[in-house]
Amino acid sequence: MSNKIKIVTDSTSDFPQEFIEKYDVTVVPLYVNFPEDTYRDQVDITTREFYTKLKESKNILPKTSMPTIQDFIRVYEKILREGYDILSIHISSGLSGTAGVAQTAAGLLQGKIRVFDSKSISLGITLQVLEAVKMIKNNLSLDNIITQLTALREHTEVTFSLDTLEYLEKGGRIGKVSALLGTILNIKPVIRVDNGIYIPLDKVRNQKQAVKNMVNHMLRVLDNKLPKQIAVAHGAAEEAASYLKQKVEEALEIKVDLVKEVGPVIGVHTGPGTLGLTFIY
Repeated sequence: MSNKIKIVTDSTSDFPQEFIEKYDVTVVPLYVNFPEDTYRDQVDITTREFYTKLKESKNILPKTSMPTIQDFIRVYEKILREGYDILSIHISSGLSGTAGVAQTAAGLLQGKIRVFDSKSISLGITLQVLEAVKMIKNNLSLDNIITQLTALREHTEVTFSLDTLEYLEKGGRIGKVSALLGTILNIKPVIRVDNGIYIPLDKVRNQKQAVKNMVNHMLRVLDNKLPKQIAVAHGAAEEAASYLKQKVEEALEIKVDLVKEVGPVIGVHTGPGTLGLTFIY
């Protein structure tokens, strides 16, 4: 990168492995805690291994925990020693305390570190990171990047459908979506990330209806504009993700930029069968 700024994010961004080296981004892992062991998200346990383990654990749902202050200090100190300023982009503070831990670590160090609350999750964070990468390449200052990211944050849209609300409820992240808990069985909720928290968008009978719902919502939000970037996420649901990608591409007549399986920490709270649509406009 041509500017002396490096980006740090956390593993809830589901930042693709192949992008880490390409864009020189550092990912700080959260932790997945099964009864018998603790794993660093996407370091000690792969996404595939996680979903297999989740299936085997049956009624015992793993828990997640944030990186420690020391985890962030280790990462920040190394980057600062290399002479860089740091832009640290993290999961919504409405869903996790990770950004707060990062801020505490930053406050203990000498050096320019700006912690940014994405007010998003998963590929919503990834798309913001990729926009920040472009800004660094264009030699924008750290303060200018924060200003532009703050504007972009208001135009980062994330919707997702769940196979069941069970994981969101047990993981304690259900928030306003709890209004759907009383609905009849076999209803698939469609959820939107709004100002950094989950809110119910709709409830449908099956995955095809969920796809139609998310695509229609996307078209309403875009209002005949094209997105800057668009991505599809899924939790052990490759076939459904391929179908969603196809429907998005048919609707917009452009290619989806990224299709990615969500990692273990997000998977603990959403479960298998999750399908997500993310775009910046």
